[in-house]
Formats: sequence, structure tokens, C-alpha cells
Amino acid sequence: MKRILIDCDPGIDDALALALAAGSRDTLDVVGVTTVGGNVDLPLTTANALALREFLDLGDVPVTPGSAGALLRHTVRATAVHGVTGLGNAVLPAPRRGPSEGHAVDFIVDTLRAAPGEITLVAVGPLTNVALAVRRDPRVVEWARDLVIMGGSYSRGNHNPAAEFNILADPEAAAIVFDAGWTVKQLGLDVTLSAVVTSDVLDRMRPLGRLGAELLVPAAQSYMAVTAEGGPAIHDACAVAYVLDPSLFTCVPAVVNVETNGTYTRGMTVTDFEVGDRQANALVATSLDVKRFWDLVLGAYERLAARLD
Repeated sequence: MKRILIDCDPGIDDALALALAAGSRDTLDVVGVTTVGGNVDLPLTTANALALREFLDLGDVPVTPGSAGALLRHTVRATAVHGVTGLGNAVLPAPRRGPSEGHAVDFIVDTLRAAPGEITLVAVGPLTNVALAVRRDPRVVEWARDLVIMGGSYSRGNHNPAAEFNILADPEAAAIVFDAGWTVKQLGLDVTLSAVVTSDVLDRMRPLGRLGAELLVPAAQSYMAVTAEGGPAIHDACAVAYVLDPSLFTCVPAVVNVETNGTYTRGMTVTDFEVGDRQANALVATSLDVKRFWDLVLGAYERLAARLD
């Protein structure tokens, strides 16, 4: 079993990443979910995480809210993509249980401290909580088995021409995380934009009972037309898929720095693959085996759907 702690800002693709984790419980043990303000405000990301915990049958996995906004600068949100609730066209039953007491940063630190070398931290939202955990106790870098993020890009942005949303939402936090002394496993737009829901993928989601009808299909159709050639990317699911099977991705060592001051490039992950005699601080994904990715993801969804129905 691989143990993971998911830090997220649900979010359509966060929801589909959580569904992948829930459908992989034969190999993944989700020890906790922490939330951060990102795609929508913190009360909504937390409410969505709570609703998803129950809908996806994640049991007693603690959901702990964290940072509402960026460390230093103004708030960036993505409601134009994810809708006012954060889950697009998906409408889930209201959660019956509330969040755990305390703050996500303390939960991250305490959980990693209690099981050094055992738990992979998977961060698929702005990196505010992770940066504050590093600042709270730098030993989290040693305690974490690994850090896998969805964020950044070496070739383009999505929120603006230079920057990917999760990094742009808190560049100072991202800079702290990349400089903390671990090797960040970075799944950026360069690979996640190939993990798209095509009409063939959507057809495989439709028969999946409540899971397909109430979450997968309405979420996938929320922010982009689905065609035979392309559709919306489920970015965050790539991070969970990496934990399940790193061989899906080609990754290259690199030195990644985060631009925090540029007028046009704030939030850019400046990636140098010519490492030389420097210490690489990241393994940057450069390609994805799309067919195997969807086989893994849809297989997990099929197992989850059978359990939910």
C-alpha cells in the first residue's frame, strides 16, 4: 500500500483526482485531505472536499481546512473555469459531516512527523499549505516519502501566457517549496494537457452508474466541449496517477525557479534542464503515455462505480 496525503482546492479536476484515489484503495491509502483557497474560496473548496469524501465513500479520512489565500499578494481564483461552486455542472449531496478541527498546516506536519518516510504528499492546488508546513518545521522535507505536485510548466501557461494557475495563485509559496531541499516531482501543463477527456473517454464514463451520472460526466463537460479529438484536461488526476504508476511519465531532472516579480512572467516556473554540476530540485514530467493513463484512470473509476452502486 502507498500512503498519500492530498492537499487540494476542489475544483473539477481535484474531484476527479480524488475519485481516482478512491477507486484505487487496493493500492492507495489516503491518510488525509487538506484544503486550500484556490479554484474557489476556502469555504467552498472545503465544502466540496467534504461532499466528495462522502460521495466517493472515502470513509473517515480527515478533511482539514487550511490557508484561505496567498502568502503575500492578491487572491487569484478560477471560477470562470470551475464555476461558482467549484464543481462545474456536478451537484453532489450536501455533506453530513464537517471538517476536522485544526489547521491543514498542523495536520501536514503532524501526520508526516508521525510516519517518517511513509507518506507521499500530493499537492494539486496552490502551494500555500505546503510552504507554511516547510516554514513550520523544515524536517517535513525529510519526513515526506515524496512530494508530487500538479503545477507549473516549462513551455507555456494557462492562466496567462507564462504561468500555470496553481503556481500563479501563490508564487512565493511555490518558490519556498521548490527551494526547500527535496526533489519535487512536477506534473505540469506540458503533460497534463494531454490527459484530455475525448468523446471516447466520455462514452466509457457514461455507464458508470451514480459516479458517472452525478460526477464524472457533468464535471468533464463543464468547461470545454468534448470531441473525438480533444476536450478538457483532468490535470490533477495526473499527480495521483504518478503515485500509482510513475512509469506512465517520462521525467527529466531540472533546476526549477519560480518567478515572483516579473510584470509579465510572475508565477512562471523557469526550468533549466542543463543541470550541470548543480543539484536538481525537480523531476519534471515531459511526456505521458496517454493510453495507459486512461486505462489506469477508467479502471479505477469502474471499480469505484461498482462499489458505490
